[in-house]
Amino acid sequence: MASRALPLIYERIWRPLGGRLLMGALGPDTAGERRIALEMLRISPGDAVLDVACGPGNFTRAFAEAAGEQGTVVGLDASRTMLAQAVRERSSREIAWVRGSATDLPFRDGSFDAVCCFAALYLIEEPLRAVDEIARVVAPGGRVALLSSVGRGLVPAAATDAVVRRLTGVRIFGRDELTDALRAHGLVDVRRRIAGLAQFVSARRP
Repeated sequence: MASRALPLIYERIWRPLGGRLLMGALGPDTAGERRIALEMLRISPGDAVLDVACGPGNFTRAFAEAAGEQGTVVGLDASRTMLAQAVRERSSREIAWVRGSATDLPFRDGSFDAVCCFAALYLIEEPLRAVDEIARVVAPGGRVALLSSVGRGLVPAAATDAVVRRLTGVRIFGRDELTDALRAHGLVDVRRRIAGLAQFVSARRP
């Protein structure tokens, strides 16, 4: 993710290809993922929105459009090259780009009305710590949207993860691992939609 070349092909080649491998031919494409994120986050004009592991900002810009002129939208990523590409891409709305770690978000508790983390948790070394941080910064009434991997079928997720992570670096989560983590932080309306080896998870802070 620190490569200078990857941000240039991420949105048009890398990300769509990764989505097809994870979700299969019948799963949503990148535009479909974006629509799902917007549906789960229910962003209103004036909302404060955080896009965790935003990459070059392909979803962040859509969030900024939904939040409008009075909204505050932040795209956070650990990669300097990804953020540099995000800055180069034009947006009709103002977006704050922040270099930082998903496992140590530089924001106060309850800072955001909507927090998204799509296609990143399975690459983070301590993903459940990132979920802890996401739950911490979402405000009362705020919404969370996650897209990550999930183990399916008869083979235990731990066994699948041991093979897949060794070959690709991608972690395979147990079926209830992320949903249980969100509930443990007091989030409610926890819902999951599965597509192939991917799961879309939404939740709300009461």
